[in-house]
Amino acid sequence: MRITGYKSHGVAAAAALVNAVTSTGGDDSADALRRILRDNEFFWHEFEDADAAEFRDWGRTLRAFFECARVEDAMTMLNRLMLEIPMHPHLADHEPHGLHMHYAPPSSALPHRFRATTLMNLAELIVEHGLGRTGVCAADGCDRVYADTSRAGRRRFCSESCANRTNVAAFRARRRT
Repeated sequence: MRITGYKSHGVAAAAALVNAVTSTGGDDSADALRRILRDNEFFWHEFEDADAAEFRDWGRTLRAFFECARVEDAMTMLNRLMLEIPMHPHLADHEPHGLHMHYAPPSSALPHRFRATTLMNLAELIVEHGLGRTGVCAADGCDRVYADTSRAGRRRFCSESCANRTNVAAFRARRRT
């Protein structure tokens, strides 16, 4: 399974949505949600302000996935959601992705297609890599989530800023002793 490229957009979009909706200082305005879709190559031009509530609900739902400490808990959650969200997988071939899977019919509303795609991409991520690539930022005081789709898969922070701040604090603490 390949989580980089097309699939990583669904994983990154899920993390960005959770952060926008549930994290301190997050921006869950309609414009911010539209940017998340655009930045992750979803059909953002189909987003309507009336869709925002459904996206916010999905972000709150997915927060629990990123907080899971055990694969079994993540599996239970994702399996439950896969039963609740009707999916109709099919092959699609369009630019810029080429041949790939869609998990909801093109006739479905954008929020439904987004839920199906992010759900399946998160499921594929843990099938391939377990939970070691997702979580809540390890920086003190940060409540943002992350999803690591890199080859190395060693990420523990939501951003370079949090990683740098934590590493500088650890360095200073070592120098004091």
